[in-house]
Amino acid sequence: MTALASAAGKAGTGHRAPGSDPGPEKTVNVTIDGKPIKVREGATVLEAARAAGVHVPTLCHMEALEPWGLCLVDVTRKSWDGWCKLVVSCMYPVEDGLIVMTQTERVVATRKVVLDLLLARCPETPLIRELARDHGIERTSYRENPEPTDCILCALCTRVCDHIGVFAISTVNRGAGKEVAPPFHEAPPDCIGCLACAEVCPTDCIPYETSDSSRTIWGKSFEMVRCPRCGCAHITKEQSAFNAGRNGVPASYFETCDACKRKAMASTFAGLAVAR
Repeated sequence: MTALASAAGKAGTGHRAPGSDPGPEKTVNVTIDGKPIKVREGATVLEAARAAGVHVPTLCHMEALEPWGLCLVDVTRKSWDGWCKLVVSCMYPVEDGLIVMTQTERVVATRKVVLDLLLARCPETPLIRELARDHGIERTSYRENPEPTDCILCALCTRVCDHIGVFAISTVNRGAGKEVAPPFHEAPPDCIGCLACAEVCPTDCIPYETSDSSRTIWGKSFEMVRCPRCGCAHITKEQSAFNAGRNGVPASYFETCDACKRKAMASTFAGLAVAR
């Protein structure tokens, strides 16, 4: 189990007593771009839009992590007499009778401003260039970053690191000098080499090297652990020890790769079926 999978498994899950009946799921009626739909009570506008098949562009959203917000939409109600407000869709909860508009002139104009600024910061980043072109922007109207970067400061990497409980990296500095970095730009002592930060990065801007014997990320090197069953190197010693310490499970469990765990589980179930 990777640290990222563990984080994703924990996020957004409720806990009920065994055998308890949660009852029917409550729903509310909302309208998205003129399309009426029913959606579960407590869902966000972004979740409702995706359920309705309506595309809302996002750069910093991941379901396993808490909302952050760049995915703007307009919302209104019939009782508001035409007034509407701009909200971040991944944070705003749906309510009965809510009317959502994802392509109003104001929404599109605001997205263009955001993408124009991002294109100035990351003029060579393929994802940003593609999104900018989708919104009619070929070149930024601002002065381009003299030191181009692929980091869009979405903070997905720092948030997943915090969610796992490692806290090895963070955003530092302010303004144009803001960046993601480990403390003092040195190899972070708390990093476990899980690669969760690199895996969630939407622009693939976190470099790392990994092989059967070692892995390097954020300037820190790690020794890989080989699965005792198939011999593949899939986890670092630090990650295995961290997972064992956090979950109270022997480190040997995490040293066995997921594929071999599944094979062992399947073999056990097959044996139980034959026994019956």
